[in-house]
Amino acid sequence: MNKSPTINKQHPPNRFNLYCDESCHLEHDNIPVMTLGCVWCPTERAVVFARRLREIKAAHGLVSPQEYKTGGTDKVFEVKWSKVSQAKASFYLDWIKAFFDEPELRFRGLVIPDKTKLEHDQFEQDHDQWYYKMMYLLIDRVINPRYKYRVFLDIKDTRSEVRRAKLEEVLRSRARDAAGQVIERVQQIRSHESELLQLSDLILGAIGYQNRRTVGDLQDTPGNAGKEEVIKVIQRRAKKSLTATTWQGETKLNILVWEPRSGGWLA
Repeated sequence: MNKSPTINKQHPPNRFNLYCDESCHLEHDNIPVMTLGCVWCPTERAVVFARRLREIKAAHGLVSPQEYKTGGTDKVFEVKWSKVSQAKASFYLDWIKAFFDEPELRFRGLVIPDKTKLEHDQFEQDHDQWYYKMMYLLIDRVINPRYKYRVFLDIKDTRSEVRRAKLEEVLRSRARDAAGQVIERVQQIRSHESELLQLSDLILGAIGYQNRRTVGDLQDTPGNAGKEEVIKVIQRRAKKSLTATTWQGETKLNILVWEPRSGGWLA
């Protein structure tokens, strides 16, 4: 994969933020498809991109004037794939268009089509250990040791801090970065306070939804016209199906559909 994400040739960035999300990652949740993903961009541009996404919220009346002015989060609509509906379809489409219109915003996604078929005992691991390996596989394709990275995770439950610390350990260990010179930090944030983490949730949700439909996991689920529109726009702009692995050099919307193979866990 091309690990040279520089856009600005005159003033190339040397530090990047990764906003990571996950869906259906629990071992026994009765949902076969698991997805991991991250929106990433130059650290110095993150505030600009977040402001642009909030401007779109304001334009659709989803931010109170006071909250928009002060940058508060109490009365700001939180974007989630689960909230996508036909009534707000134009808003979600504007967010997707903003992502594709900005060259320095990127997405990397990892799809596990059927986690129920995993044989952890064969590789002397449990589901948690495998999960960290998948997070490494997600992020490894983004990391270039010439640059520095800050990884942001959504706070989900009481185990979030344990998982954060373990992921930081795993990433630094596999990158041979004990001093944290490449992986500067792995940090928890609240999703309602981060538009870029919400953008990651939106794109990842679309990918997961499309893959679940492909394997027949959504046959009894009522159709959602808003979600269908969002998926269609992503596929059209990305020129991808969302259910197949992209070529490794793809930098805008990079997807790996992972399948286990004997003798190891890397695809």
